[in-house]
Amino acid sequence: MRNSVGTFPTLPSSGGSSKPLPVPAISLLSMSESTCQPHHDWFTATLTSGLCLGLIISYAPQHFRIIHKGSSEGFSPWFLLLGSTSSASGFLNMVTMQWGIVKCCRVVSAASCMEMTLGVVQVGLQWFLFSMIFVLYMIYYPPHLKYVESGPIADTFGLHSLQSSKAPEKREEWRLSVVLSWVTVIHIILISFTSFFLLLTATPSPSPTAPLPHQVSLWATFLGVSSAILAAIQYAPQIAHTYRHKVVGALSIPMMCIQSPGAVLMVLSIALRPGTNWTSKCFPGSVWISCADGRNLFYRLDNIRSSRPHARNAPGYVHHLEAPTE
Repeated sequence: MRNSVGTFPTLPSSGGSSKPLPVPAISLLSMSESTCQPHHDWFTATLTSGLCLGLIISYAPQHFRIIHKGSSEGFSPWFLLLGSTSSASGFLNMVTMQWGIVKCCRVVSAASCMEMTLGVVQVGLQWFLFSMIFVLYMIYYPPHLKYVESGPIADTFGLHSLQSSKAPEKREEWRLSVVLSWVTVIHIILISFTSFFLLLTATPSPSPTAPLPHQVSLWATFLGVSSAILAAIQYAPQIAHTYRHKVVGALSIPMMCIQSPGAVLMVLSIALRPGTNWTSKCFPGSVWISCADGRNLFYRLDNIRSSRPHARNAPGYVHHLEAPTE
């Protein structure tokens, strides 16, 4: 009797009707193994692994600089908000686009799983390392800049001064930093919940490389485009903040110098991976443009300040900053 895909083989019974034969013991795991074939690409794997290491090396000077100085003065909270939200959106865009490949980790070896998901690890590492800057910014925010200093007040008879019993008032920038940090936390919670809700409730794809369901595809596009827009403008408030205060502070220019060429290679490594589209490449491309512009402007600002006789004694001047050669 003909046996088509999706039907069980049958045998005629004594009464003329058909009854199904015992189904072979083929588990869903075995059926998935036929579609989850590991794709070995030594060049892409080596490139992505090198970029992951490069990300750690590029962010290390910034993390160390904040901790070593014991101060995060010089950062714009808007810059940190835009950078954290853009990298989070880019990370979840990658997770959404490669969800079918991520699910294959159930049926392939650990080494194959790591190779297949290196693109997700790379973008996730970018989000984690940048978010750590925001965390360190909040931890090492200068205490003297958090609250408005309140001087002594005279008593009714003017005989002696009394300290104000009012609670210390937060400075505007510290209050803004607290609000934006909460906005960042709420943003990652909302987009994570939405992403995994859509992925877990959508109709499963028959193949890891099959097109995503329509609603999932629309959400991935939204994440990719919003990530690119946020990344493209993230350095604008930092440039304005640095120019207005004339203080580089804890901001690490070497970090941007390393990331400028690194973002170009990140675009290449993502483009070579299966399951990605143009929205996945928007985020690193925008990061590269922003890093290049920010690096050049901060470099010029530091050169201008260091050329002035009084600049080296100004508060916040970084004496050990080495300007990159071009």
